[in-house]
Amino acid sequence: MNYINKQARRRLNAQFQAALSQARHAEALTQSELAVRLGRPQSFVSKYESGERRLDVIEFLEVADAIGIDACSVIAALQRELRSPDNDADSL
Repeated sequence: MNYINKQARRRLNAQFQAALSQARHAEALTQSELAVRLGRPQSFVSKYESGERRLDVIEFLEVADAIGIDACSVIAALQRELRSPDNDADSL
């Protein structure tokens, strides 16, 4: 079975983090304001935006809903990137 290589995985994770951060900025939300909407500390938002922490699927859905973005469109964009010819499928 083929897997995405580590370099591409890091790049996609960075794109995911950036997409969430950009969406928050587009809605003119601070990390603190988003954290209040999520019922979490501001550090939660800071950590997933910086890559210090990863979101699980449920957390991602909660964040997308709190920002007001379509979670499916974020995933679709990442999937298109994953399928692009620039992402070699190598064993990890």
